[in-house]
Amino acid sequence: MAGDKKRVLFCWSGGKDSALCLHRVLTSGEYEVVALLTTLNAHFQRVSMHGVREELLDEQARQIGLPLEKMFVSQRSTNEEYADKMRAILLRYKALGVEHVIYGDIFLEDLRQWRENNLAQVGMNGVFPLWKNDTTHLILEFCELGFRAVLCCVNDSFLGEADVGRELNAAWVRDLPSDMDPCGENGEYHSFVFAGPIFRAPLDVRVGEKVYRPIEQTHPGSTVCPPADTGEPGRRQPTKGFWFCDLTMNRPE
Repeated sequence: MAGDKKRVLFCWSGGKDSALCLHRVLTSGEYEVVALLTTLNAHFQRVSMHGVREELLDEQARQIGLPLEKMFVSQRSTNEEYADKMRAILLRYKALGVEHVIYGDIFLEDLRQWRENNLAQVGMNGVFPLWKNDTTHLILEFCELGFRAVLCCVNDSFLGEADVGRELNAAWVRDLPSDMDPCGENGEYHSFVFAGPIFRAPLDVRVGEKVYRPIEQTHPGSTVCPPADTGEPGRRQPTKGFWFCDLTMNRPE
């Protein structure tokens, strides 16, 4: 019965881990997802994590059929600004009876600890349905379920201009470098999901301009760079920047 379900806020990035995690949550029968929560840059009107346009995020939520809670941060957001705005949102949902927040994190211990510490300050708890799952199995499950996604941001230490904007599929996964996490859990890449079992209908997405941006520091918990180069043979060079592609919705003429 619906009244027996735990009311939860779902931390939504728009990418494959979020989509697979949400699918598990919705099919478990254990939770009632009150809203999807995403952080956006107020200046650019894009998702802070990977630069996807706000309108695409809106369309995702519309096709999923869940309310979308947007947390806007400034162009050069500080840790304090992020924490203060997140606290205000969490307290608002707690007042509505929401005591849990769901995340699609897989194995980054420091990120999970940071999230749980922040939640503890407002008397809430984190739920991590994908935690410690094998990432190769996860990405193949994502593909087998019929999800479709495009790579919207890639780390130049692992991938390049040719990768950003292409579709994430099983064939692409099989060709990944052996030292790269298949789910990009260390920040190797980000994705945007445009079709799959959680959507009423696919999003008609168009890949536009590709842009390279030198690396910048982001809010706490970000793990985007491989270790600094020590001169050892075969060791990767540290991340210098990221390739992004501008995704837009195809509109009828």
